[in-house]
Amino acid sequence: MFSVYGMGGPIYRGTFEGLKGVAGIFRSTAVRPVAGEDQRTTLNAPAAQAVSAYREMLRADHDRGPLYHAYQIMQRQVISVSSEDAVEHAWQVLLEQRTHQAPVLDPGYRLVGIVSERDLLTVLNVDAGRVRDVLARKVADVMSTPVVCAHPITDIRRIAHVLLEHQVDGVPIINETGALVGFVSRSDIVRAIVADPPLSLWR
Repeated sequence: MFSVYGMGGPIYRGTFEGLKGVAGIFRSTAVRPVAGEDQRTTLNAPAAQAVSAYREMLRADHDRGPLYHAYQIMQRQVISVSSEDAVEHAWQVLLEQRTHQAPVLDPGYRLVGIVSERDLLTVLNVDAGRVRDVLARKVADVMSTPVVCAHPITDIRRIAHVLLEHQVDGVPIINETGALVGFVSRSDIVRAIVADPPLSLWR
């Protein structure tokens, strides 16, 4: 299940295939369905069981079962910035945390976008790792919005398709209330494939 969040709040909630009908997200519009995936938005019995399993997992961090869903590989300690932050501050956050992008929250802690090093470099000049010149801009002025998010019980293959099809580096993970609970990046998927047996990513 995916959602799209922008400055005005939620724009879309539904399947991976439905993302192609949402205007203004990503650079590419090519979206191909994942073979064998249920395209209905309502929860069927297996999906309901998956939700129950996810809730059980929250109380059992030792779970090392097969990897299918976002919650199993997502980063739970998410580095985020505020839409009101100065771009120089956001740059320092990314630099100190050794990350290339961060979800953007508005003053009410709602997800409104995502900002990357590339976005920030459009308004600041870095020389030898230090900021030399910077325009007076806020994160809201340079961030990418709207942003596609996934829910914790989202097939990892669908997230991989979003990353590949739309040339993005990561997807924020939100819960049922729209709160930011995690982040899945390309590196998280690669790390899971390399280091986290047992693997059942590609059934």
